[in-house]
Amino acid sequence: MTVPQVIFNPEPSFSDEARKAKAQGSVLLLVVVGKDGHPYDIHVGQSLGMGLDEKAIEAVNRWRFRPGTLNGQPVATQIAVQVDFHLY
Repeated sequence: MTVPQVIFNPEPSFSDEARKAKAQGSVLLLVVVGKDGHPYDIHVGQSLGMGLDEKAIEAVNRWRFRPGTLNGQPVATQIAVQVDFHLY
C-alpha cells in the first residue's frame, strides 16, 4: 500500500484577525484523499483558532494529491495534513 502524495498545495491565506494578532502556528487536518486525488471529509484535528482553521480547510480543499494505492489500484485513504501559518 502507498500513501497519498501532495502534488499541488497553494499556500493558505491569513485571516484578518490572526494577522492583527500576529498569530502563527499549525493546524492539523484529517483528510480523506479520494481515488481521484481530491480531498474530502476534512476535519480539524488540532485547532489554531482566530479563523485560521477555516483558512486551512479552504487551502486544503484546493490541494491535489496522487492517491494512495493498494495492489496498484487507487484507493481512498485518510491522512493527517499539517498546514503552517507563518508571518514573514
